[in-house]
Amino acid sequence: MSGLTNDESDLLAPVERGPILERTLAWAAINSGTANLDGVAAMAERLANAFAALPGDVRLVDPAPVEKVDDEGHMRAVAHGRHLVVSVRPEAERRVILTGHMDTVYAREHPFQTCDWLDDDTLHGPGTADMKGGLSLMLEGLLTYERGNPTLGYDVMINSDEETGSLSSAALIAELAQGKLAALTYEPGLPDGSMARARPGSGNYAAVIHGRSAHAGRNPEDGRNAVVAAGDLALRLAAGRQDGLSVNPARIEGGAPNNTVPDLAILHFNLRPRTPQLGQIARKLIDEAIAAVAVEHDVSIHLTGRVSRPPKPIGEKTEALFGLVSKAATDLGQAMTWKDTGGVCDGNNIAACGVPVLDTMGALGGAIHSPDEFMLASSLEARARLTALVMHRLDRQGVQP
Repeated sequence: MSGLTNDESDLLAPVERGPILERTLAWAAINSGTANLDGVAAMAERLANAFAALPGDVRLVDPAPVEKVDDEGHMRAVAHGRHLVVSVRPEAERRVILTGHMDTVYAREHPFQTCDWLDDDTLHGPGTADMKGGLSLMLEGLLTYERGNPTLGYDVMINSDEETGSLSSAALIAELAQGKLAALTYEPGLPDGSMARARPGSGNYAAVIHGRSAHAGRNPEDGRNAVVAAGDLALRLAAGRQDGLSVNPARIEGGAPNNTVPDLAILHFNLRPRTPQLGQIARKLIDEAIAAVAVEHDVSIHLTGRVSRPPKPIGEKTEALFGLVSKAATDLGQAMTWKDTGGVCDGNNIAACGVPVLDTMGALGGAIHSPDEFMLASSLEARARLTALVMHRLDRQGVQP
């Protein structure tokens, strides 16, 4: 850590793994799958109590209304948990936003519910890397930063629905991101220290297809098979894949008994455009495929959904932020590289507000979204020191393109 000033060394010296790991284990023991509203509420209260140690205002914000298509093709409301917001020095001229999420992909009934150690450094457990370890080290980094005569203001936003697209928190993210100097998001880094660079956009859609029922043996020709139409639409959409644009037909719901021509099917699909221009191409592909299938199969199709996470390109300001963070990592003796990824996160939403964002500031780990998820415990204190140093240097230097 020879690149640190004496003041920086003194600031970072008290950081220890113990408190960060203790919080991580306690928080990972709470099932907070997005739809487990009791678990998400319990997690929100734990976080609110913990982040109250910062010198700011702590509040829990109600989620915005969200609707989705149910298995009968109707729109229905989907409940979400409240989102945590902490505002520190809101009067400061220069302010930063730090974001994370309290929800995980593991439902209340999922068998993966407990932690165990694979070796002295590798903690296997639900949400340890994605991102309860990240939330814990973020807090430790901010507590450490607060010991260094800080002047920078910041907002912390921890939402309850990131794993399902942040639909109930997108407006809150956009509101808090406005005018910020920089943004840090605590998605996990890879075990070798790699961080996400550019990201594609992402959109989730449901095409509700209405045909006409008929007896499958007596008069099938009078029917209009919605399942066959959904299959045709899925194939047409999948054929639209190209460089920089992935289209994934993921699930078909609906159908009818075997002796009935089905009059309802719902095709769920995801698309990921690398650029806004590819997003426009994808929308044209969807519209043309729907029009063709509707005519060929004599069915009606209603589309819901949108690109809710815009593509995240890399500009001059983001390059400068990475330069500051990578220099801090080097001065701390931490490995760090930067590469494009196919995943998406709240960093996409923040970047769309014109704010430079580095969105893999969390714990190092892997196999996320699976029962093999793990976190490297040694990254907890390392990344907490990185957070504190980055905040300290943003305070003293800003981001210089």
